[in-house]
Amino acid sequence: MFNNKSKKLLLASSLLVAAGAANAGYDIKLSEDDKVSFGGYIKVDARYVDGDVAYRPFWIGTGAKLDDSASQFNLFANETRFNMKYTHGDVMGFIEMDFYGGGGNEIVSNSAHPRLRHAFVKYKNVLAGQTWSTFMNTSAIPESADFAGATTGLVFIRQGQVRYTMGNFQVALENPETWGGDTANDSVPDVVARYNLKGDWGSVSFSALGRQLNTALGNSETAIGASIAGRIKTVGKDDFRFQIHQGELGRYVGAAFAKDVVGEQVEETTAYLAAYRHFWNETLRTTVLYGAAEADVSGADRSQWSVNLFDNLTKQLSVGVEVGQFTMDDQNADSNYAQLSLRYVL
Repeated sequence: MFNNKSKKLLLASSLLVAAGAANAGYDIKLSEDDKVSFGGYIKVDARYVDGDVAYRPFWIGTGAKLDDSASQFNLFANETRFNMKYTHGDVMGFIEMDFYGGGGNEIVSNSAHPRLRHAFVKYKNVLAGQTWSTFMNTSAIPESADFAGATTGLVFIRQGQVRYTMGNFQVALENPETWGGDTANDSVPDVVARYNLKGDWGSVSFSALGRQLNTALGNSETAIGASIAGRIKTVGKDDFRFQIHQGELGRYVGAAFAKDVVGEQVEETTAYLAAYRHFWNETLRTTVLYGAAEADVSGADRSQWSVNLFDNLTKQLSVGVEVGQFTMDDQNADSNYAQLSLRYVL
């Protein structure tokens, strides 16, 4: 029906339509059972940091104390991300990347390497691939200009896993990694069980984690931990988000806050986060948040607070300003920051 030239023109036209649909956030229906969806956003951040904790694009649990207080301003777009989802009947494949993969410099081009965030396949109730840990409740992450907002108090981890969902109950085998220990002998997958409650009032999750950790001297230790997290609707569009984590959680909490093992001892962590979001009108809103974490063996003690103001200029374009402070209490060090963010949802 079509010659080679016609086929090439048709393919080129299809790609142009697909590109336009991706920018507009449209789905592309390929057939009765096949659909491709594109998503993501462009995010531009202007950030000023002043204090004696080294500058970073966003705060994580670790930090380097400076010999002298310093201040720095940066303008970047590394959080920008792109994803694609392909659906065929009961099968769905999803892949997403952003640009926090390192590389580049601030002298010439500010290039940044793309980084794999998610890559998984879902068939009915089974998910396999890399995505957020089943131990993590993403609905309990507060809205913030700073990436994720108070990661110190969050369960925050993406990794390979096989997950089975049965109604409100989920169980998963996830990638093991003994941070600070003998990773060459991580032969038993981490086991996660989670139960979700949902209603008109909001949602709450109860999660349990069991692991086998291997110390540098070849000893194996059993580690367990638990988490409660949720998002509760309050007045109007307002909501309260919280997380409480306790146990031998190591790398699961605080985005590199504490190692799994220190020497021959398993680290025990207590972490929590609370955030309240208030809508001043239909689009103008403010989130006030506080997160903290403590570890018993290393003595690490971190906290972060912030307050922000966001508004939607259009349905897809939002702008926000935020001020806050990151503190390493065990090192008597802290830094204040101010951030302006612009986000355009594709």
